[in-house]
Amino acid sequence: MYMKAIADHTRIVVRELASCGHLHEGDLFLVGCSTSEVAGERIGSAGNMEIAELLYQQLEWLKKETGINLVFQCCEHLNRAIVVEKHISRQYGLTEVSAKPVARAGGSMAACAYEQFEDPVLVEDIRADAGMDIGETMIGMHLKPVAVPFRLKQRYIGGARINTAYTRPKLIGGARAVYPD
Repeated sequence: MYMKAIADHTRIVVRELASCGHLHEGDLFLVGCSTSEVAGERIGSAGNMEIAELLYQQLEWLKKETGINLVFQCCEHLNRAIVVEKHISRQYGLTEVSAKPVARAGGSMAACAYEQFEDPVLVEDIRADAGMDIGETMIGMHLKPVAVPFRLKQRYIGGARINTAYTRPKLIGGARAVYPD
């Protein structure tokens, strides 16, 4: 029942994200996830590859549905580095770092993504267009300014609280500036 509930929660979340209007083809969509929190445990204490694989399958559906590029944040043991496909690293001129995420250093979700990607690399940082934080993993450092919170109806996956955000361009120019609609 526990894995079914996680699958059901995740399915609801990705369907809501797919229809929210804030994700666009080619966007970098950052996922930070504590599978420990999803399992109802303290972050970093009970990583779970089975949960990571279940989540990854649903996120792949979101990618196919919207055309986004999925990127995954590692845990603090790898300085919150990001798992990306090599072509994304090259396209955006990102700085690669030498490590391979595993469940106990990088986190189960990042390790799962690294195994699933065609040509994965780890990069030091990124500026994502939108993101989802599953279990309060602190993804904000890797989002473009200005991050705008997007509240989902489904607020939890398993035991993990979910926060999502998209980004918008900075409004500049002061009182006389005119902004597009």
